[in-house]
Amino acid sequence: MANLLDAHTLKHLTDDELMIRIQAGEDRAYGELVARNSGPLYGFFVKNIRNSHQAEDLTQDTLLRIYSQAWEYLPLGKFKSWMFRIARNIMIDDIRKQNHDALVHAFKGQSDEEESALKMIAEEFLSPAELASQQEFSEIINLSLEELPADQCQTFTLYYFSGLNLTEVAEIMDANLATTKSRLRLAREKLKSVLIRRGIEAVDITLD
Repeated sequence: MANLLDAHTLKHLTDDELMIRIQAGEDRAYGELVARNSGPLYGFFVKNIRNSHQAEDLTQDTLLRIYSQAWEYLPLGKFKSWMFRIARNIMIDDIRKQNHDALVHAFKGQSDEEESALKMIAEEFLSPAELASQQEFSEIINLSLEELPADQCQTFTLYYFSGLNLTEVAEIMDANLATTKSRLRLAREKLKSVLIRRGIEAVDITLD
């Protein structure tokens, strides 16, 4: 029965339910998991390493690692945190291996998830008047990310672009909640400074 599920049914399973089926040897469940998470993983990598080809490779590496380590996963509703922890470790290993600056190339191209995240950030940082006039907000975001240390950049992208809360981000980053909040605050301040540098009115925000 487990191996006879159709594509429509698979799409309605949670990530945890898919992992249980992968652990049971159902390859179609892995295919659905790949289709569902390739975009978010690629977005995380490309914002942090600024290289689209390398981001594609790391996305594939992460998905293969998820498959090879599927038996280790405990279905406790924390798949996203588990997945991005694997992704971050793979990225760190790759950066060390390549021995180069992780923020080099400008990011180009936006997925639906990217546009949604950018809209959320714009609404948080810009006044209503500025919000109506900004067309190049993604360029400003990427300029800000290029000027951030790696830990602040990863914290910012995990929080805004990967749909994770601060507790989950802290777990992925191997940091406590206070440190994670501090990194996000510093990243936000950098974005605000870039906005001001561009002559754009930025809204004062606080991190709960």
